[in-house]
Amino acid sequence: MSKKRTPETKAMQQAAVLTGIHEGASMRKACIAAGVPAATFVSWVEKDPVLAEQYACAREVMLDKMADDLLEISDEAVPSTANGGLDSAAVAKQRLQVDTRKWLLSKLAPKKYGERQTLEHEGGVSLTVVTGVDV
Repeated sequence: MSKKRTPETKAMQQAAVLTGIHEGASMRKACIAAGVPAATFVSWVEKDPVLAEQYACAREVMLDKMADDLLEISDEAVPSTANGGLDSAAVAKQRLQVDTRKWLLSKLAPKKYGERQTLEHEGGVSLTVVTGVDV
């Protein structure tokens, strides 16, 4: 049995999902927090161009937050071990967090966060001009 949503409830849930995404949550996590199945939210986005634009803007903000998180994680001090050395497990965890976010950013927003691709061409072009030929 499906629950009927009033337009007000639907609008509140949509706003809650968008706010969650703005704050850095994935769409799935934002939907869970708002009490909306992700498939329902996706169908709303597909049917409503205004909501689709708001969702696209929220995703941009989320990706920028993820990029900011990269700096925070990489600038975090690594705890020391009892003998004064760096905790290698903490270093590995920090590296994994940074690498995962970098990979996601490069896939979700390749134009903004992907590595630049260069195209090199070697070789030449020859041009032959033929004059005075009867066809």
